[in-house]
Amino acid sequence: MTVFSHPDFDHHQRIVFGADAASGLRAIIAIHNTRRGPALGGLRIYPYTSDDEALTDVLRLSRGMTYKSALADLPLGGGKAVIIADPRRDKTPELLRAMGRLVDSLNGDYITAEDSGSSEADMRVIAETTEHVGGLGHDGVSGDPSPFTAKGVFCAMRSAVRHGLGRDDFDGLRVGIQGIGHVGAQLARQLHEAGARLILTDVDRDALGQLAASLEADIATPEAIAEADVDVFAPCAMGAALSASVVERLKARVVCGAANNQLASPDIADLLKARGILYTPDYVANAGGVIEIAWQRRHDYRRDAVMAHIAGIETTLDEIFERARREDSDPNSVADALARERFRG
Repeated sequence: MTVFSHPDFDHHQRIVFGADAASGLRAIIAIHNTRRGPALGGLRIYPYTSDDEALTDVLRLSRGMTYKSALADLPLGGGKAVIIADPRRDKTPELLRAMGRLVDSLNGDYITAEDSGSSEADMRVIAETTEHVGGLGHDGVSGDPSPFTAKGVFCAMRSAVRHGLGRDDFDGLRVGIQGIGHVGAQLARQLHEAGARLILTDVDRDALGQLAASLEADIATPEAIAEADVDVFAPCAMGAALSASVVERLKARVVCGAANNQLASPDIADLLKARGILYTPDYVANAGGVIEIAWQRRHDYRRDAVMAHIAGIETTLDEIFERARREDSDPNSVADALARERFRG
């Protein structure tokens, strides 16, 4: 395993490897940048096939959090944590408390929160051994950020559809959603309510069938969703959904989803542009959850202010898409440049 020569190492400020024999914890925390504030990022629990795979994921995700917080205009930096484990089999209170102690050893430079494989209930266990936890909610209200992430993607898609398809509404719009977990399912419901026609896929066939029936949506296999005859493709599962082969098969003219790190490699942005497909930078579109968590940490939390902040994702993307058009560039490169201006100062 290499770190400093790793292709996804991007001047990360700190990378911590943690282990606890008693609980079986094997974890990595990556802090990418703290110039704007402490590094906030979720805890992903996943049965990675190798330590290298886990390192790649945490490096990419932590970098994305820096860019996400910068473009969401939050006083936060970017970080991420991963535990190498199967969340359905290996997750125990002892393992989570050990993770809390690892987070606590960083003295507030990293704030954890729920992510794939972890939940709000898990965060409450982690909070037994560290105070540096977000997404716990307050005043009896759930801290689950997924509804806010979905709302942000919905706002982002409004901008993308306007710039990519010349449309101002979703009525009759055909959207293919890859992944119907917490965020993907809520996005599907919002789009259905707005009049969109949906094609859904997920590896969980039971959940897929139930949601499709309730929304009168069509179903595609995970392998076929990229070729679905849709206007918008919404990756809402794991990262690297957009490879060269997938881009060649896409019928959609707009890509806008909730997944992190959707581009399998940076050059995929060029392939999308060459095919005339408008790509919505993922870390801009899916910032709604981190916006909510950031507001939960404030003493003046107001739900209306949170929703107004999330609605601003649409305005940010209008700026990115318009600048990309003027400069004949791809939106991802423009978003990266804007983010670097903000977090490097």
